[in-house]
Amino acid sequence: MLALEGVKVLDLSRTLAGPFCTMMLGDMGADIIKVEQPGSGDETRRFTPPTWNGESCYYLTSNRNKRSITIDIKSPKGKEIIYKLAEEADVVVENFRTGTMEKLGFGYEQLKEKNPRLIYCSISGFGRTGPEKDKPGYDLLLQGYSGLMSITGEPDQPPVKVGTSAVDLNTGMFAAFGIVTALFARQTSGKGQFIDASLLDSQVALLNYHGTNFFATGKPAARYGSGHPTIVPYQAFQAKDMDIILAVANDGLWVKCCRGFGWNDLLEDDRFKINDDRVANREVLVNIINERLGKMESAEIFELMEKAGVPCGPIHTVEQVMTHPHVKAREMVLEIEHPNVKDLKVPGFPVKFSETPAKLRKHPPLLGEHTDEILQELGYSEEEIKELREDHAL
Repeated sequence: MLALEGVKVLDLSRTLAGPFCTMMLGDMGADIIKVEQPGSGDETRRFTPPTWNGESCYYLTSNRNKRSITIDIKSPKGKEIIYKLAEEADVVVENFRTGTMEKLGFGYEQLKEKNPRLIYCSISGFGRTGPEKDKPGYDLLLQGYSGLMSITGEPDQPPVKVGTSAVDLNTGMFAAFGIVTALFARQTSGKGQFIDASLLDSQVALLNYHGTNFFATGKPAARYGSGHPTIVPYQAFQAKDMDIILAVANDGLWVKCCRGFGWNDLLEDDRFKINDDRVANREVLVNIINERLGKMESAEIFELMEKAGVPCGPIHTVEQVMTHPHVKAREMVLEIEHPNVKDLKVPGFPVKFSETPAKLRKHPPLLGEHTDEILQELGYSEEEIKELREDHAL
């Protein structure tokens, strides 16, 4: 049995945060009904290049374990279908601009009348309350607005974005956590509820110690490149043949690091005795370490640090990660049978369960692939489905 088997999710979201959220629920067994615009579908179907046999890689990554139905949600007959789906659903997920769902007749209060047990998750850029609630939200915009970009990059260079769509993906995870929590609460209360998840709130939460540090010191966080604001040395360094990571997270590891490399002079230097000292003298120490490691091959560095018990490792490329034996052993690369894409591979589910593991059940659906199937489950006859197509409701 899958953990969320029997849970039905009406997915009105598109792009990334919402689809990533519902994919996680689908991986755990929920029945995800993905509603898409006839003819065009989720906009990520057109986020190209790259493509894989004509399919958008962006779309393929976040839409497995779902069924796709095309509905014109603005048409009267299309609205009827949405209402029927909502009446049978446990969860609705949407990420339209504030007020859009209410105008269409699909807001929480409107659907709640038809299904009091409904859990309604609304994902937006800035949340459904507050002075900025009407602003559109995109990952890049929120990486800047949330402060994330202000702490990313080199000190003497302009801010840069994180390499992944971190804000969208983190919000999707928080939304999935909220939905599962609401499902658990419903077991006791019997009631559904409204979940307001936003890109901004998610990223502010992930500022974590940066946020608290500001209140403690009154100083804004700075950019340290690959370095850490309060731990030194804890960053990337340049070996003779490649860039590496040396993560000396505490004073005990500093002693092991220096002894492992034979750096007795650094161990005895008062400027570097404890972490407070090393932070205060960050630039001097980092330059010394870079100079010394730059004369060593990475294999020698890794061998010495492993023997010393100090965290140290390579900076892999995406190619190296996705083909790494350990990543494969952790089932983090899924091979999916797809009607258009031979040997489709996507990142797997990151949490392992002993009794109810995630399961790959469905390929990322073709546009409208399950339209007839879903409508028949709602009680529509073949003739009625034909009429809906003729009326351009599908």
